[in-house]
Amino acid sequence: MALGRTLAVALVGLTGHVVEVEAHLAASLPAFTLVGLPDASLSEARDRVRAAVTSTGLAWPNRRITVNLSPATLPKTGSSFDLAVAVATLAGAELLDGARAAGVVHIGELGLDGRLRPVRGVLPAVAAAVAAGHPRVVVPHGNAAEAALVPGALVAGAASLGEVAARYGADLDVPVPEPVPLDRAQPAAAQHVLDLADVVGQEEARECLEVAAAGGHHVLMVGPPGTGKTMLAARLPGLLPDLAEVDAVEVTAVHSVAGTFEPGGGLLRRPPFEDPHHTATPASVVGGGSGMPRPGAASRAHRGVLFLDEAPEFSTAVLQTLRQPLEHGELVLHRALGTARYPARFQLVLAANPCPCGRAVGKGLDCTCRSEQRRRYFGKLSGPLLDRVDLQVELRPARSGGAAGEPTAVVARRVAAARSSAAERLAGTPWRTSAEAPGGWLRERLGADAALLGELDRALDRGTLSLRGADRVIRVAWTLADLDGRAAPTRADLGRALLLRTRGHGA
Repeated sequence: MALGRTLAVALVGLTGHVVEVEAHLAASLPAFTLVGLPDASLSEARDRVRAAVTSTGLAWPNRRITVNLSPATLPKTGSSFDLAVAVATLAGAELLDGARAAGVVHIGELGLDGRLRPVRGVLPAVAAAVAAGHPRVVVPHGNAAEAALVPGALVAGAASLGEVAARYGADLDVPVPEPVPLDRAQPAAAQHVLDLADVVGQEEARECLEVAAAGGHHVLMVGPPGTGKTMLAARLPGLLPDLAEVDAVEVTAVHSVAGTFEPGGGLLRRPPFEDPHHTATPASVVGGGSGMPRPGAASRAHRGVLFLDEAPEFSTAVLQTLRQPLEHGELVLHRALGTARYPARFQLVLAANPCPCGRAVGKGLDCTCRSEQRRRYFGKLSGPLLDRVDLQVELRPARSGGAAGEPTAVVARRVAAARSSAAERLAGTPWRTSAEAPGGWLRERLGADAALLGELDRALDRGTLSLRGADRVIRVAWTLADLDGRAAPTRADLGRALLLRTRGHGA
């Protein structure tokens, strides 16, 4: 009887758990059993590991092999356990030095020829290993640059199982195979900044965008086609400041699990921008998939912008699933194999036409839509969803000869100054922007002047605002004060915030 041990990491959402991989070899009829709640892709590791070992030139032990993944109550998914299973088995067969391999974390998928293939989620997996006191990590060459981003990690990249076995004293000739490149789900998002000066006219919408960037508020833009809604939304990330170190690590971890991270450029420092098509399914927007769910567009937009163009064309299921992340800043996805949590604190930007035909401008004389078609069109944007949107703006057709507005760099400096003021006010709290702070907490800091809230109380009495809406108006008012350099909002700031929320209706 022989026993080999090594370590791996199981990811549940973005949370990594160090797993002890034990291989027990008994003198009995040859068999290979894998236990410890493996999923289908992990159960197939038995065939991949056996083929990889023989392709490497090592003798496969003809004994009864039982591999246990401990803790056994934790579900394990994916092919990233292949390397650890192979190393533990070879250590149990005494084909390599088991004592040297026991405390090392091994992550990687094996090909039938013994080559190591990169896997997703290496950044959060290595971070979990280092946090648990296991800094020595072996990963495929394609993941080495990503793993090296974790402070304190001692990363070794390998191209094949033979190279790993040779590190632990296995007696074999190690060829130098071509490393397998990382296969991404889609190209990484471009990080270049679009200039706000490209948008002609639309002063009110530009002001609304500046307020949204300064306070982290959600926006609804309504206007006919061609008025610049998409251009404005695409330029919002350029107004946002660079991500702080802790946010950069968290955002990069999400994109690592999603398979959209390009490790050559280091951590993602700019706020991401996601714009799913209106035919997207709920699983592609909020996350999902068979087994343990993967992050969707909402999580990939964490600390950035999620833009829904032609928002009423999205399915009702997609729009309603956004209510949880808008309220709590995270997505909790429940599946049979477990519960995955992904951060999703994004700025939502909705764009919509005034009606299905898009020509209802002014009195809508050119509009061909019937009244029930208009009601059905905007009915997709339910009251509970719009109640969570802080800013609403109507865009009118702009003249081609209109003057260009301020460039992104100028507006971004004002946004940075406003965010700095908000950070000073929120120091010592878990919130970073006015949009995150509770309305009651901000209300207490308005002072003793009850007349400040008089206009809000009248809007509540008329039914044009809910209590949640009143809190969001107060948050916008604080952002307006930060942009103007005032210590607290004035009555004018509250009135202006109310107008920005209601598009001037009922104010």
